[in-house]
Amino acid sequence: MGYTWLLITVLFLVCITVYWNVSKAYFKHKVFGTVAWANWATKLFYWQGAIFVSGALTALIMLIFY
Repeated sequence: MGYTWLLITVLFLVCITVYWNVSKAYFKHKVFGTVAWANWATKLFYWQGAIFVSGALTALIMLIFY
């Protein structure tokens, strides 16, 4: 049971890092713009979405493999 939570945590961190590396430039330049990106509320909205997507992807991967 303990290894399962460790695996979930590591998998979530990997998913959120990959999502961040892939999508940060797109959201910064194409979706919000550099001026809006300087606002903390825009970054909060981005990170809420990143956590949601990474959590869903982690749950999907755990569902497939377990």
